[in-house]
Amino acid sequence: SAVLQAEVLDLDEDEDDLEVFSKDASLMDMNSFSPMMPTSPLSMINQIKFEDESDLKDLFITVDEPESHVTTIETFITYRIITKTSRGEFDSSEFEVRRRYQDFLWLKGKLEEAHPTLIIPPLPEKFIVKGMVERFNDDFIETRRKALHKFLNRIADHPTLTFNEDFKFLTAQAWELSSHKKQGPGLLSRMGQTVRAVASSMRGVKNRPEEFMEMNNFIELFSQKINLIDKISQRIYKEEREYFDEMKEYGPIHILWSASEEDLVDTLKDVASCIDRCCKATEKRMSGLSEALLPVVHEYVLYSEMLMGVMKRRDQIQAELDSKVEALTYKKADTDLLPEEIGKLEDKVECANNALKADWERWKQNMQNDIKLAFTDMAEENIHYYEQCLATWESFLTSQTNLHLEEASEDKP
Repeated sequence: SAVLQAEVLDLDEDEDDLEVFSKDASLMDMNSFSPMMPTSPLSMINQIKFEDESDLKDLFITVDEPESHVTTIETFITYRIITKTSRGEFDSSEFEVRRRYQDFLWLKGKLEEAHPTLIIPPLPEKFIVKGMVERFNDDFIETRRKALHKFLNRIADHPTLTFNEDFKFLTAQAWELSSHKKQGPGLLSRMGQTVRAVASSMRGVKNRPEEFMEMNNFIELFSQKINLIDKISQRIYKEEREYFDEMKEYGPIHILWSASEEDLVDTLKDVASCIDRCCKATEKRMSGLSEALLPVVHEYVLYSEMLMGVMKRRDQIQAELDSKVEALTYKKADTDLLPEEIGKLEDKVECANNALKADWERWKQNMQNDIKLAFTDMAEENIHYYEQCLATWESFLTSQTNLHLEEASEDKP
């Protein structure tokens, strides 16, 4: 079973105190599944590039310059996407297009449809209900832009997804993308797929392989822990913001105070200066928390939801096979056609399982690296912050001590 090597914070819902889980609750070192198995020569080549020659990256994507559009029926934001590449399958080495959020949603849906058991990177939520953040607020738009940038770059770095046909999303003009969207399966086809999926999920999986049982247990535990960490991180940031808002009022107060205390003018102004420097250090630390740690933690909250969806799709494929085997066993259908259908479904299940096992190892390694880096950077930022504040006040105390010693020596006969 899964064991968490990094310490994880635990929050009691009824208490305000934060506690620390013991190290035996780890999610980081689960039993290894089979190694990654590229699904095509192209993906194999790309895998080698990323694992052995990361400096040879051949696809660079930037999402920037959000722009508001107002029509008679809606208001929406588009983002500029610049793609630079040396790949031969592209007609040019550089492309520039604009896309809106629903275009990203379409791409994610197409990738899930083509690769149901690969772990597709998550998109940021369409709306943020908590706190009722304005959808066109500058901070919200910038946060979404960064998340969309990461979404596309994670796809570009994936050894299989990066070569998906629908990744022409990066280069197609608006009318070409619109035309390509209309080429999807018809309504009746989609309804048939939905009905089969619902039927399979209702039947459930009778004999899920042990390795996928372990994987599912890991996902459930990971989801609990990462949601907890996300909640704690958000609360820490909120408390830090309240502390900063209160502290930045003290500097002006000490300046006003100095106007009525002739003997303490310099001392009070020095205190105000120290508070101001500490405020700036606090603001910088808050910026690091909001830009480095919070987005990483929340992205993996969304990943935990994606993983549950991947497991569900894998189970649906297996359930479809199980139902055909059961029908053949009890002769509930045309037995002449069933063996051929079962053979195809067995191949489909094997491909789905291999894809998930391979992508699982890749995702797990990325997750460990991302979370470790985010918390390490935050710890270093905290150390620097406390050292900076300590040095500020030590300098003040030293100057005050020297001043008192000089005054004392001058008072001696």
